This record gives sequence, structure tokens and C-alpha cells, in this order.
Amino acid sequence: MDITRKATTGVAAPSQWITGDAWIEPVAEPEAGAQIDTVRFAPGARTVWHRHPLGQVLVVTEGTGRVQRRGGPVETIRAGDTVRIAPGEWHWHGAAPTAPMTHLAIEPISADGAASEPGAPVTDGEYRRDDEDVPPVTRSVVLDRLLPAPRTTQRVQVRRITIAPGHAAGLHVHNGPVFGSIETGSVIYQIDGEPASVLGPGDVFYEPENTRIARFDAQDDGVTFLGYFPLAPDEAAEVTFPDH
Repeated sequence: MDITRKATTGVAAPSQWITGDAWIEPVAEPEAGAQIDTVRFAPGARTVWHRHPLGQVLVVTEGTGRVQRRGGPVETIRAGDTVRIAPGEWHWHGAAPTAPMTHLAIEPISADGAASEPGAPVTDGEYRRDDEDVPPVTRSVVLDRLLPAPRTTQRVQVRRITIAPGHAAGLHVHNGPVFGSIETGSVIYQIDGEPASVLGPGDVFYEPENTRIARFDAQDDGVTFLGYFPLAPDEAAEVTFPDH
């Protein structure tokens, strides 16, 4: 028996295979007779058109996604669904527009070494379902928090912050509340004393004033996010790094 503890979100999927952001983590190597990977798609991300010589099986483990075979409709898939793709069948799969999706991808290995074949990217028109009306503008509330009182907030500073791949910010504390929104990449995020979580594109977070942030660790793809700092007129956004 061999137990591997999950520590990362995997590696970024190759750009020639993916539109958007996705991460791959191997579960079984080809020596086992099949390549088995866990693949996590950010909202809106999807594969290019592609096909496998011996077919493929997808098992959705989290979230909501979409899949289509060439000539067929765009189908919605959800956690618990299994998709069986025929050998040589052109198809694509990925997350829904506003929700991430994770699936197991199980691909038998061809004895003659034949490789999976990528095709053209899936266009926005192909990605959209036929029964889906696309409004010119969409708005959704992703985070709504009251600021702690008493506090005199008369301005908001917005910073775009990029952390290099594999860099850990370390234990730190901000002098005021912070709102954040991940733009690209992924990060392991943990408030001191609470479970860690993985944040990816579209995810948001809120830190009350003087909250101890135990982890903000950029993964292999790095991370870029917007930070929103409510401030008093003459106040500066500050961060400290306690020893423990």
C-alpha cells in the first residue's frame, strides 16, 4: 500500500490543450495500463477539440462542467456523472461558465504507442449551449460583507498583486480589512486556525482587520489577484510578519 498526501493543485495544463486555466495531477502512470489524472478546470476553461486512440472515461468529482462530441449537443455534466468517449471520437470537455469542475480522466494506453491528438480550440460560440441566451451584460454578487465598526472608511485602494510560482508569503497580518479576487493562477490560502483551501480564478476572499493569515502560497502557476483595501483618509495599507 502506498499513500500519497495531496499537497498541491497539480501542474498547469499545457496551453496547446486548454483554453483558460486548468491543472493536472497524475493518479496512475502509463505503466499501470492506463493514464489516470485528476484535472481541475477554472470557470470557463475547456480543452481543445481532441481525440484518443482507445477512447477515454471521465468521472466528474466536483462542480459543473460541459462536454460535447463532434456533431452532438453541448451537454451539462455534474459531480457523480460518468462520460464514456469512444475511440477516435473528436470531443471537448471543461468547466461551466461560472463554476469550476474537477474530473478524473482515465485513458487506456495504446500498445502501439499511438498518442492522443489535439485539434482546434473550442470557440466561444461552440462552448455556448444552444438553449442559452447570452445577455450583453451579466452581474452577480460574489461577496457581500459589513465592515467592522467603528471604522471611518472614505477611500478604497485597489492593488493588483502578483506572486511568483512556488513563493509563500508567510504568516502575516494586515492593519485593516482586505477583500481579494483571484485573477489568474492559484494559491493555497489559510486563515490561522482554520482549514486551508485552494483559490483559483474567480474565487474571492475576505480578511477582517488584524486577521492572522497563516498561508498564502502561490502554486506552480503563480498567482495574480486584486486586493481591495478600505482606508481612512490618511491611512496607509500595512502588513506585518509576526515571528509566530
